[in-house]
Amino acid sequence: MRIEWWILLSLYAVTTGILFFIPKNKIRLAVVAFLFKQVITFLVGLLVVELGLIEYPIRSFASINRTSFDYEFYFFPVTCAVFNVWYPNHRSPLIQLVYYIVFSTVLTIGEIILEKYTELIHYIHWEWYISWITIFISFFIVRRFCIWFFSKSII
Repeated sequence: MRIEWWILLSLYAVTTGILFFIPKNKIRLAVVAFLFKQVITFLVGLLVVELGLIEYPIRSFASINRTSFDYEFYFFPVTCAVFNVWYPNHRSPLIQLVYYIVFSTVLTIGEIILEKYTELIHYIHWEWYISWITIFISFFIVRRFCIWFFSKSII
């Protein structure tokens, strides 16, 4: 088995394990963030691949979809769910901005490493900073959606 498949299996194990640490009172928030992130990644991921900006040489369901099913539909949405569950709501705006920056940076560094050393992702007309910006924006959009979605239940 290629190293890429071991990486994917390891990521599935880690991200699934992380889900067990979501507090019971925040499961609804995690599910909403997860599902809304899937909507965003489905649309943007297909657009990016179809425009020839990124390629995923080794991927699950290769005959069905040219995007990375694993990243777009599981790893990234789980990360977004975790992001929203432990978001520092009552902290200063600076701490909240640092939270966005840290999550975006960690995901981008992971992507850079995968792009450089594996066949899981290949940048064609893409750069690391575009990934960082799109990750940051998508976290922001999902966070705003979750705030809006749950604003009625607070009253």
